[in-house]
Amino acid sequence: MNPTTGLDLPTLTLMLDSLHDFVESALPLKRQLELDHEDICPEDLVRAMCGDELGVQLVFIPEAYGGMGGSSFDSYRVCENMARIDIGVATSVFATFLGSDPVLVGATEEQKLDWLGRIAEQGAIFAYGATEPEAGSDLGALTTTATPVDGGYRINGRKQWISNGSIADLYTILALTPGGPTWFVVEKGTPGFTSGRPEDKHGIRLSNTAALFLDDVFVPASQVVGLVEGRGLVQAQHVFGYTRLMVAAFGLGGGWEALDRAITYSTTRVQGGAPLSRKQGYTHKLIVPHAVRLEAARAFVEETATRIDAGEGENGALNTEGAIAKYMATEAGNAAAEAAIQAHGGYGYTREYVVEKVKRDVRITVIYEGTSEILEMTVARDRWQQHLKTQGGYYRAKARETAALGATVGADTAALALDGLAALLETCRVGRLTRNQHVLLRLGELIAYAESAAALARRAHAAANGTLPEKADKRFDAAALATISRIFAREAAQKVALDGVRWVAGALPPGDPAVAGLADAMRLDAVRAAQAGLLADMDHLADVLYARNA
Repeated sequence: MNPTTGLDLPTLTLMLDSLHDFVESALPLKRQLELDHEDICPEDLVRAMCGDELGVQLVFIPEAYGGMGGSSFDSYRVCENMARIDIGVATSVFATFLGSDPVLVGATEEQKLDWLGRIAEQGAIFAYGATEPEAGSDLGALTTTATPVDGGYRINGRKQWISNGSIADLYTILALTPGGPTWFVVEKGTPGFTSGRPEDKHGIRLSNTAALFLDDVFVPASQVVGLVEGRGLVQAQHVFGYTRLMVAAFGLGGGWEALDRAITYSTTRVQGGAPLSRKQGYTHKLIVPHAVRLEAARAFVEETATRIDAGEGENGALNTEGAIAKYMATEAGNAAAEAAIQAHGGYGYTREYVVEKVKRDVRITVIYEGTSEILEMTVARDRWQQHLKTQGGYYRAKARETAALGATVGADTAALALDGLAALLETCRVGRLTRNQHVLLRLGELIAYAESAAALARRAHAAANGTLPEKADKRFDAAALATISRIFAREAAQKVALDGVRWVAGALPPGDPAVAGLADAMRLDAVRAAQAGLLADMDHLADVLYARNA
């Protein structure tokens, strides 16, 4: 993969401003709530966004095929901003690029010029037909078949939970051929190809989601992506790092939209003679921790996007990083939206205050494009292999690198989390504890937290040195980022230490000496000592969030 520069900053800023202005005009809050209530996808708006009126689709298409050639970083910024407006609409727009990803990575040049060109020039809408009713997201268990016939294939099967299922113009369909799983592009209206009624969903009700039915559908051989059978799973794996990064951006957008609404509400809601924004019990439970976790996730998202754009994502090389980014951002976004409802009290439970809609919408992000549990397993398995290959040195080395960034950005505490991971993984190896699936899943969670703490420390350090990427989100200055990083590093270190000991103790017989040995190796005293100053940092961050002097 060649390095990608993408849009320059003025062009990206213009696109983000145009996106906000266009959707604010075409989709005012009253219409959003009405469409949500009636469960209607505004197809006209989706097509307008991907047409001459706005052209947001051009960001995702390479210049060679008529697009603007946006980078992963550009795409993340656009996706987050779309999600702040409405995650359902964002899902409909993004589904085109998810659907066209097999084309981008696996098609012939002639096919790319045709299919990607139709997106760029005509605003064609794609859908991604991989998920099945029984197999779910397990692409290796698909039952849809494509049988060779004269001139092409006959496809039979069913797809489930397909975004844009009823409104797309083109569909990438994964089916099992004699040569293995293979992607096909199927045109809307092809005989035997139909969609079900839109699903009645809990959230993202402004998106269209429907089942697809393929009954003896004839597809010419020229519509096999890449013209070769059996490359479907490899093509899908190539883009997981990128696509999960974009869903991570949805988590950031939804989480921050809910949290900002809670911040605004708390400045005007007076209880006990003072606004809620002045009450530490309110801000330090419902606002500050969620802002910190969202920004920890952002640090990992931006770092991973930068690495993809530098060419490191070849052949799915950053799929684990994409999994960590999605896991942290969507879990943080979902939790922030939940807290925002609580922060509004009874008003948060009503449609008028919007946060209950945001919560319903952001909830899907911890499910689609890989559930949080699948991501925990993905992360744990990869990093477990790294631990074994390096004989326990993988996280020791990362801890040393992180600690060198200094205490000002909490790097010394983040290093405690990484060192703790090394000790935890080694204890699991000796005791063969990863035979317990739940232990492996919990390792995935702890790894995500520790690596995000390190990424946040690097981001805060870069901000202090003036070396953040030009297109990075600049909501917080260097001092605020250092405060955020210290707060999250404490949480990550404590989580790794206490939860790590808990699950080792839970997997071993009572009295096993390995538990005491791990507790010593985790440096629990140092982790506890690192909590000093936590409330002062939370006080400072609350002042930053509410734009007030300390």
